Amino acid sequence: MLAWTIYLSFAGALAEALLPKGRAGLARGLALLIAIAGLGIAVVGFAADAGKGRITIVDVAWVPAMGVHYSLAADGISRVLVLLTGLAAVAGVLFSWNIELRTNEFFAFFLALIGGVYGVFLSFDLFLLFVFYEIAIVPKYFLIAIWGSTRREYAAMKLALYSFVGSAMVLVGLLAAYATSGSHSTGLDALAHAGLSVQFQMWAFPLTFVGFAILAGMWPFHTWAPTGHVAAPTAASMLLAGVVMKLGAYGCLRVAMSLFPHGMDAWGVSFIGIGSWRDVFAVLAVIGIIYGALVALVQTDFKFVIGYSSVSHMGFVLLGLMTLNQIGVTGAVLQMFSHGVLAGLLFAVVGRIVYERTHTRQLAELEGMHLSKRMPFAAWGFVIAGMASMGLPGFSGFVAELQVLAGSWNANPWWTAAAGVGIVIGVAYTWRALQKAFFSDVPHTHHVHGDEHGHAFAAITWPEVMGFGLLTAASLAIGIYPRILLDSIEPAVKALLAGGGQ
Repeated sequence: MLAWTIYLSFAGALAEALLPKGRAGLARGLALLIAIAGLGIAVVGFAADAGKGRITIVDVAWVPAMGVHYSLAADGISRVLVLLTGLAAVAGVLFSWNIELRTNEFFAFFLALIGGVYGVFLSFDLFLLFVFYEIAIVPKYFLIAIWGSTRREYAAMKLALYSFVGSAMVLVGLLAAYATSGSHSTGLDALAHAGLSVQFQMWAFPLTFVGFAILAGMWPFHTWAPTGHVAAPTAASMLLAGVVMKLGAYGCLRVAMSLFPHGMDAWGVSFIGIGSWRDVFAVLAVIGIIYGALVALVQTDFKFVIGYSSVSHMGFVLLGLMTLNQIGVTGAVLQMFSHGVLAGLLFAVVGRIVYERTHTRQLAELEGMHLSKRMPFAAWGFVIAGMASMGLPGFSGFVAELQVLAGSWNANPWWTAAAGVGIVIGVAYTWRALQKAFFSDVPHTHHVHGDEHGHAFAAITWPEVMGFGLLTAASLAIGIYPRILLDSIEPAVKALLAGGGQ
């Protein structure tokens, strides 16, 4: 059933591309219908198969001579991320209701990207997964280059180049594994149990892990992310932070860690406490947490604050993966879901609700607008999203980060201590942005576009309210009762840690 999320998304993209120009209302309605249908299928599939382990959806020979299969399946990890993609798709359409330029083409690229993401999360043949992974890269470029804002061509090209370099690294690792295994199959299970030598895994693991981690925003390969987030239109920012960065983290877990588990073994020598690739990537994750938070703390562009906060929060995902224990990896998957929802919420408030009305993202200019009084929905919306992102109990971020920290403590207490510093800085940059953008007491100014003569800002629209409500409700539901997702994630993580691709 979950396969229809892929088919409907690509069918919707084709239908949008064929729509006559000038039918913006029809394009929006069709995109919303397709996104809601995808979310509905994701919810039904999640509820029906929760706790059942891996379910094979379809498995047919595709390129028999190479052992390539069109193999779609879903375990607890896949189902949770498919659900996240459905939520991000619906919210993205709602927050793109104002798109007037080539509306049908915008939603065609949007749905094609969503279809590629669904495909990655459901693929259990590595060749098929790589195909969907590449499909998801192309629409990102056009969404930013055509409908973006600040330095959009530069940001789109930078994102594409980083993505393709990472993809090339992944492809080399997968081809080497296929050639070395002698299994004549590109199936995840077959390659995971092909008996690849420890020496081979020691170089294939870092190559493949870094290839995927580039898309996950791992320091120091993160620079595409803030630039891309800022330049992208709101829906594309929501997708980049919400689901595209999760493709990288998912690839690190599902492919690199499953195929090459011995690549994380100790080297036999140690330098300043680093004695394996696991230690290297855990340290890079911690650096990303602190670095992203520190840079967010000094930003003057509101959207850059959220962009660098995404780098920091994705560091928790990578740190959780490197704990290699049940609670840490489970927390990493839950953080993927939580950050996907909350980053989308923050970009929606900053990029759509605030920027589209004030025509500025500069905190110094927003200070004089007193937005808490003139745009109370945006102000209190950012309060909710910001507190949730900081890890306020009752929201999904608290449960996810708590599990990552507990897992990292079991692995290495120093990792936890350093990550804790990042959390404290995260509180600081959130409060700073909140105070400057919404609750400043500086004198009122009238020189900013859209604020001349004290004109009122445009009213909040129903798509904005619905999109905000959908994402907030998702974070609250998981924060209050995390077993909704944990009952699916935990068995899948346990099986993965115990048996590679099992």
